[in-house]
Amino acid sequence: MSFGKTTPVLRIFDEAKAVEFYVDFLGFKIDWQHRFAASSPLYLQISRGECVLHLSEHHDDSAPGAALRIETEELEQFQQQLLATEYGFSHPQIQVMPWGSQDLTIADPFGNRLVFTNAISL
Repeated sequence: MSFGKTTPVLRIFDEAKAVEFYVDFLGFKIDWQHRFAASSPLYLQISRGECVLHLSEHHDDSAPGAALRIETEELEQFQQQLLATEYGFSHPQIQVMPWGSQDLTIADPFGNRLVFTNAISL
């Protein structure tokens, strides 16, 4: 038995805020986007490296307040990149966790929590 990649769907409420946070601040790119009609909710895929996320304005796709962990071997460089941006709503810091990882936790404008993490030795 084999399983493929997991693609989380995160709830968003405002396209401009989502782009500002995920694209301009975190450095993801928009792969594609879809609306059934011009006035319909937005559904889009973003990615950075091998990390793929779906963002949805559809009320029944997901609930705000999700939490997910995104692994990276370049956590310190990512933090420096984030700190160098002009995004005024987050000043992310790396924390050493008692279970042996370094975590950089960032909340998006919609209440979702993204934990960027790498494994470290105790």
